[in-house]
Amino acid sequence: MKNIVISGVIVLVVALLAPQITQAQGTIYLSNLGQPSAGSLAVGSDLWLAAGIHTGNNVGGYVLNSVQLGMTDASGNPGGFVAMLYTDVGIGGPLPGSSLGTLSGSTDPATGGIFTYTPVSSLTLSPYTTYFIVLTAGTAVANGAYEWSYAGGNSYNPFGGWSFEGFFQSSDGSSWNYTSSAFAQYAIDATAVPEPGVFGLFGLGGSFLAWHRRKAKTV
Repeated sequence: MKNIVISGVIVLVVALLAPQITQAQGTIYLSNLGQPSAGSLAVGSDLWLAAGIHTGNNVGGYVLNSVQLGMTDASGNPGGFVAMLYTDVGIGGPLPGSSLGTLSGSTDPATGGIFTYTPVSSLTLSPYTTYFIVLTAGTAVANGAYEWSYAGGNSYNPFGGWSFEGFFQSSDGSSWNYTSSAFAQYAIDATAVPEPGVFGLFGLGGSFLAWHRRKAKTV
């Protein structure tokens, strides 16, 4: 009888969680990679680029799975490409603030194509919050530059309340200027985190099991 009750509780919890588990699969929330390239913007140690993203309305936030970048052929002999994720500066923004860490991926995307970058460790993005994809390199543009492709229009196919928050440039990664004419090509893959209340179902199952045990002892 005890095993039957435990199995019943597990089945109940799993059944109730099924929709949330399905929704937890990775989703492309922003992408314009399907658009034709209208040109490219140079990336170097003296020319940092940043694309702003504003997260959606999922109360639990989002686990970032990957960032895909659309690149064209590099010029010259660049090296030391770096992709990072930045917070918003806050008051006076949206502007890149501080780094949340370097994304893992190719350090030499010199040939045109789509390159995937992932967080080194689990990274959860807050809802309704602005972040920035920031690119730089180890060589000055005069010696060669990586080229971030851009599309001709603001068509990112947003999903779940996400949005594009503008494009920015900097000569040193600290002072940024807004560039309204560029729509950098990228895609954001993330997983919506179930609302905290969902996990209360496990507590409900545990409470039911404890109640049943107490009842069994009194019989």
